Amino acid sequence: MIYEYIIFFALAFIVAFSSTPIAKKIAFSVGAVDVPKDARRMHKKPVARLGGLAIFTGFIVSLLFGLLSTYLNMKGIIPNRQLLGMLIGAFIIVAIGIVDDIKQLGPKLKLVFQIMAALSVVFISDIRIVNITNPFAEGGTTQFNNFVSYPLTIMWIVGVTNAINLIDGLDGLAAGISSISYLSLFFVSLITGDTGSAMITVMLAGSTLGFLPYNFNPAKIFMGDTGATFLGFTLAVVSIQGMLKSYAALSIAVPLLVLGLPLFDTISTIFRRALNRKPIMQPDRGHLHHKLIDMGYSQKQTVLVMYSLSGALGLSAIVLADKGFVSAIILVITVAAFVIGGARYMLEMDNVEIPEKYKPSEEMVSPVVNEIKDLEKQ
Repeated sequence: MIYEYIIFFALAFIVAFSSTPIAKKIAFSVGAVDVPKDARRMHKKPVARLGGLAIFTGFIVSLLFGLLSTYLNMKGIIPNRQLLGMLIGAFIIVAIGIVDDIKQLGPKLKLVFQIMAALSVVFISDIRIVNITNPFAEGGTTQFNNFVSYPLTIMWIVGVTNAINLIDGLDGLAAGISSISYLSLFFVSLITGDTGSAMITVMLAGSTLGFLPYNFNPAKIFMGDTGATFLGFTLAVVSIQGMLKSYAALSIAVPLLVLGLPLFDTISTIFRRALNRKPIMQPDRGHLHHKLIDMGYSQKQTVLVMYSLSGALGLSAIVLADKGFVSAIILVITVAAFVIGGARYMLEMDNVEIPEKYKPSEEMVSPVVNEIKDLEKQ
């Protein structure tokens, strides 16, 4: 069974990796280029921003192979309403993302299409958030009626879609965190026996990781809104499907942990802009990654710190699904202590003075150079 997941992962990875250079060429030909115009942008020269098209291509090719495998009596993807709703919503998200990467649409228009994509999931797939974990309620969960469930589901999908887009501010950040989130949901799905979600998440992880080598600092291409909103949308939808299937007892706790970092950044951004009486959709330079940069971390260091935090939360979600709340909390505290401690001293690594007794003598360092100097003196 495991080898089938490896095949789907590898196919998505190879297709995304191979199609990214093509996406870059297309981006420059249609004008989907990010030109640095303000202090928020960390790059100094124009960069293509249609890399999300390669991620989407990797996922679709792997998915089609999975569907074909089912009809060839191999283990693959079984088509159903849930998959159809997610695909229709994904095509809406990717289509408006491509237009936005070329034309730079307004946030309100993009929001309308994101709501349309969320509605396709709710009504075509017939999935929604129907309960959340509540240790104080009878049975451990609180049930929602339709008047709460439908708006809450749409808010979740739209919110997570934009959460990934908001953290897409440094090279490799959104792609890496999304990959960690996909892999976390993949392992949770394996633990809980949800093979359908496991197939989808491993394909998404493969396509995103296939794009990441081109996107890591210094980035050769950006994923753009096409990629960031597609990643956020699929993460939101798959997490809801998991809630309804195998880990319903854990309800919202698992996806909240998996997506904890981008959600925290989004919520803090909303509060910050509201307190400063600025439009919520107005870009600024107050995100978590910007704060780390201002503290003196390099782009690579900042991304690695945020990878570590996201990985710790994802690992905690896996432990939560397998071992329960207590083990997950212990793991969060333990790993967080090491991540924070490591990040604290990361800035000082280049400034550590080497004691004199460990410094090699001049003769040991460069005997050839010393001989040349002696010849020059003669």
